[in-house]
Amino acid sequence: MKHATMKKVLALIAGTTMLTLSSLSAQDAKPDPNVEAAKSVLAVLEQSGQWTDLFNGKDLSGWTGDTKGYFAKDGVLVCEKGGTTLETEKEYSDFAFRFEFKLEESGNNGIGVRVPAGGHASRDGMEIQVLDHNGSKYSGVADMGGGKTQKLSWLKPWQYHGSIYGIYPAKTGYLKPVGEWNSETIIAIEDHIIVILNGAVIVDAYLEDITPVDGHEHPGMKNRTGHLTLAGHSDHVEFRELAVVDYSASPTSPESTADNTPPAGFASMFNGKDLTGWKGLAHKNANDRRALKGNALKEAQATADQVMTDHWSVIEGILTYDGKGQSLCTAKDYGDFEFYIDWKIPPGADSGIYLRGTPQVQIWDPWDPRVKVGADPPSTADEWVRQYANGRNLGSGGLWNNRRWRNAPTTLADKKPGEWNTFLIRMVGDKVTIWLNGKLIVDRVALENYWDRTGLVPLVRADQIELQHHGSELFFKNLYIRELPY
Repeated sequence: MKHATMKKVLALIAGTTMLTLSSLSAQDAKPDPNVEAAKSVLAVLEQSGQWTDLFNGKDLSGWTGDTKGYFAKDGVLVCEKGGTTLETEKEYSDFAFRFEFKLEESGNNGIGVRVPAGGHASRDGMEIQVLDHNGSKYSGVADMGGGKTQKLSWLKPWQYHGSIYGIYPAKTGYLKPVGEWNSETIIAIEDHIIVILNGAVIVDAYLEDITPVDGHEHPGMKNRTGHLTLAGHSDHVEFRELAVVDYSASPTSPESTADNTPPAGFASMFNGKDLTGWKGLAHKNANDRRALKGNALKEAQATADQVMTDHWSVIEGILTYDGKGQSLCTAKDYGDFEFYIDWKIPPGADSGIYLRGTPQVQIWDPWDPRVKVGADPPSTADEWVRQYANGRNLGSGGLWNNRRWRNAPTTLADKKPGEWNTFLIRMVGDKVTIWLNGKLIVDRVALENYWDRTGLVPLVRADQIELQHHGSELFFKNLYIRELPY
């Protein structure tokens, strides 16, 4: 009995030790960076995504093309053997498309993105591979001698599941075994393509920055809109839970019924009552501000917040600055987004909006000649141009601190000082598009990293938005933001 009891104790100790070692091993394991990257993208989709079903589970309503090669059964959209291309009736430009799929051994299909009506997915648009790349049709085993074998694949890197066919290869290792349901999200916003498979980012590419890996021309990379398609390759593949979010550019003015009330899909950055969600500028230099840690950060922020409350206030639903303090900053950092803001300035005022803590979308008075006290204003066009060496005559909205990319708006769209103006600012990657009072004035211009004058360090991926002060009164209202997945 003693020996039996001792064996049980030893077994218990061994089991506990193994459990402890297993726990320690799990704790020591580094998180998967592709899974971590997906978390932030999916969080934005959860917050801002307004999903619309693309499949009702009953029939092919909303779809056209090979309606004989596909059918609906028990909530599943089935591509039969021999099935070819099924396309949405509606076109999509910028979107997030999520779906689940299940493959048979060596099963092959694809998701066409921005495909012209009746077009071929990979030639006329872009095709995101849906493929059992581990299937026997695409792989084999080589005898290496000595009892050793080596698995081989006949596929090119850009043919594996999730790849942008011929253009950009996907990361592998996240596809579930044949017969199991996989979940996938494809995001296409301007030139940014993201593919998330089973909770991991497997593609994250900016089309304008890459050359197709197959060495061929891919004109579909430049399409701005088109159909979503299921690009069948004569194999049995099943789909379900198909839904889309439209991330195309919003109307140039917010569709809201009252001040400081966000339109659908947007969140309010200013509640019209107080400074909730805002903070003071902890340091004028963004690099030095980002370097602040611990007590140094707490002390700097506390001082900045006091300056904020001394000079920024809310008067009758308007965010008001007295011109004597510092810039105002969002408490939250933002990456890619659409941002509405109404602003008003007195004559001669100067302001701006920092995106990701970086100057700046310019705000100023185009009609201010900046003449010396007692001097006459310019009387001819040439004199006006000479007075306007700083560019304010060109109007507000330009990325004024750019040195390599364009820094001026394409047209003057300002209303006179004392009147309300409306910006819609859209930022994707480092590219900025701006509408002022309904007019497009900046079209996908890169915002340069002002804080790195070498031109070698890229713009930070996310940071605060700032309302810049230049010593004049400022007025803002109707600040709404829709975060875009990135």
